[in-house]
Amino acid sequence: MPLDIVVDGMGSDKAPESEIRGAISACRTLDVRVLLVGLEDRLQPALHHALAGGHLPIEVVHAPEWISMEDKAAQAVRTKRDSSMRVGLKLVREGKAAGFFTAGNTGAAMATAKMVLGMLSGVDRPALAATLPTTKGSPSLLLDVGANVDSDPENLVQFALMGNIYACNLLRIASPRVGLLSIGEEDSKGNAQTRDTLPLLRQADLHCVGNVEGRDLFNGQADVIVCDGFVGNVALKASEGLAKLVSSSLRESLKSTVTSQIGALLSQNAFKSFKKRLDYTEYGGAPLLGVRGVCIVGHGSSNETAVMNGIRVTAEFAHAEVNAGIEAAMHARKQQLAHSTEAIPATAPPDA
Repeated sequence: MPLDIVVDGMGSDKAPESEIRGAISACRTLDVRVLLVGLEDRLQPALHHALAGGHLPIEVVHAPEWISMEDKAAQAVRTKRDSSMRVGLKLVREGKAAGFFTAGNTGAAMATAKMVLGMLSGVDRPALAATLPTTKGSPSLLLDVGANVDSDPENLVQFALMGNIYACNLLRIASPRVGLLSIGEEDSKGNAQTRDTLPLLRQADLHCVGNVEGRDLFNGQADVIVCDGFVGNVALKASEGLAKLVSSSLRESLKSTVTSQIGALLSQNAFKSFKKRLDYTEYGGAPLLGVRGVCIVGHGSSNETAVMNGIRVTAEFAHAEVNAGIEAAMHARKQQLAHSTEAIPATAPPDA
């Protein structure tokens, strides 16, 4: 049976065009039905025009409000009770859809998902995970990339456990190597947070490879890389900027150096392959791990391809039963902490 996937029709910078065209592409290539949520008087005519008289399993669900990129997340979540995000996530909570995708305001999406879906048992904070390309060809997972500005060591351990389950179930990595993002490989390097976190990661039920550095994000040194949301978001945005710079510089260099028609064609094909490896639109979006449901957050500038791949990742997440694995991992972690506490010997009473 096809999965019902909710798409926030008012989310991206180019809404609703990107969402509509992405939904059409998804329904043509994937076994899904799309519930497109937003202003009906904008979505329905645009969808009708894009389909040009054809028919696909796409249904418009009316939501009278939407949260813009300029809105302050906390205030918008409180005041816009009928936003496309809230209406869409309610469909997931009520079991009417398998997952939710938005390319809208990231802060609002996270806050709304926590409020509407709630948290998985044992998870203290959700984490936003980004999939990165590596020189080895297989992707790596970086989390948290923005859900939490500040995190304590136990939060980071939970992020690692959630990322480990996601890498196993979605990225098909049998025993993910988990690293802690720091400023050096040595255990003594880093700040108080990383120095306190590393021994906890080594004690957890993980294949921990210790500290990794920023240059290891793309060399395949680790499959899951853990950090707090402040560091992760800076790393992610810097990587996006560098990818654009490299692609632009390479394109200009090829234009100026390739002269023959055959050489130009070969270079163009190579450039397209290279650009695809770096293109965020191919990865679909970042899963919000830890909430009781499936919520994928895409880039604000998502185009048709990004939205289609966001729907694909949402469906794959729903099929993979990631959340059940996360709850099991959190339960095991709770038991581990309880046993370690019991193992601490009681202080001997003073002599009488």
